[in-house]
Amino acid sequence: MKTVASLLLVAALAAVARACPVAAQQAPASPSSAAPAGAIVLPQPPDRALFPFSARYAVFRGGKPLGDATLELVSVPNARWRIDLRIEATHGLMSLANLDLQQSTVFEETDGALRPLSQSTVRRALFSRKQITGTYDWSRNLAQWTGDVKKTRRAPVALQAGDMNALLINLAVLRDAVPGATLHYRFVDDGRARDQEYRVAAAREPQVVDDLAYAALRVERVRGGGNATTFWVVESVPTPIRIVQHDDDGQIELQLVAYQ
Repeated sequence: MKTVASLLLVAALAAVARACPVAAQQAPASPSSAAPAGAIVLPQPPDRALFPFSARYAVFRGGKPLGDATLELVSVPNARWRIDLRIEATHGLMSLANLDLQQSTVFEETDGALRPLSQSTVRRALFSRKQITGTYDWSRNLAQWTGDVKKTRRAPVALQAGDMNALLINLAVLRDAVPGATLHYRFVDDGRARDQEYRVAAAREPQVVDDLAYAALRVERVRGGGNATTFWVVESVPTPIRIVQHDDDGQIELQLVAYQ
């Protein structure tokens, strides 16, 4: 279950919010404002406003059903947003243990940036319950996590402009992905900070998910994570249609079942 949660948080099961460009860098980039003659200029991601959505995924390990996942983006008071993720094991030994993970992040849009304010992660099993709470204090530029967090991750983490947690990076990737782009973000989550890099394929490729055919952009995380993660996005769909992660234990795949 830990691996499934990691997949969703890092690879984008989250996501479909669209906002104004922020921490992404297009590649290749020209040092001057005007492109030289004959240069290929990559398209810029269009401006998109955030909008509520709800998505449901089927989760597989090694091709066998493992569970279900849901992702929702909702508007909350004070011009803020909340993104909620839930993963439930419904097949195999994990279902017998009643494994259930829930995570929520409250954030705001500030000058086009998706700025995290607070987050909560709850993991439940048959005989255990663990909870971690994170606070992003932008008045002091510090983030800190409490609860069932590792001792080595309890110290405050210095914040920089543009920092995001895993779920918000996923939203930003979906927003910023255009053919041939290289995207850079700074991840600050669960007491850690590191740079992440994503590469977007130069052309769309065919994908069939839940008997529906798509022309999708493949996005790969190439730096800043321990697992090889790839997901496919379609401009007309408000969330990744497919996510695949390879780790030491094998492969986990998420397939979009429904969204609205």
